[in-house]
Amino acid sequence: MKAPIRDPAVISRMKMAFDLYETAEAIMRQNLRRRFPDAPEAEIERRLVAWLRRRPGAEHGDSPGRPSRRFERPE
Repeated sequence: MKAPIRDPAVISRMKMAFDLYETAEAIMRQNLRRRFPDAPEAEIERRLVAWLRRRPGAEHGDSPGRPSRRFERPE
């Protein structure tokens, strides 16, 4: 088993990446609430998940390589 990463610079960058993701998700939720003000929370969540899976230009995620299963479209 590998030792956990303890490099403060790596940990800091990972925390920043997670914070940026959470911020982007919160912004998109706000956008969806503005666009669909009468939609129930479940509908906003459904639309958010659809956006995460099918964002134009990032259909297979944000980087090259094998797509994550999280972004696979359900059949």
